[in-house]
Amino acid sequence: MTDALPTLPERHTVLRSFAGHLEAGPDAVFNQLVTAMASGAAGGGNVHIDRDRRRLVLRRGWWYRGEYQVLPEEEAGSLVQYEIINVAQLLPWAGSWAAASVLRAAPRAFQALLTGLSHS
Repeated sequence: MTDALPTLPERHTVLRSFAGHLEAGPDAVFNQLVTAMASGAAGGGNVHIDRDRRRLVLRRGWWYRGEYQVLPEEEAGSLVQYEIINVAQLLPWAGSWAAASVLRAAPRAFQALLTGLSHS
């Protein structure tokens, strides 16, 4: 894990976005997210962290970039945002094609992450 976020390439496509509310405060949620990614939930990717902005970027393979951000909710709790981004530079269409299985699994995986974070 590193503390510097990699720059998002100029050529990229957001393939899917998710958001979910948790009752815990944003600092606690972000720390749990970092722990989850460090303990293997990243699936072998490179994890980059910006603690000041509560952002975490996961890079895996030649096309995948996952961006997580934890924001404070106005009333209470936290909003967890997640984007799946195709960062393939040579053949961007191939990244979109390769993303099919990830995109199919993403809603269930995001919900499982939120459930895990809320029980930590």
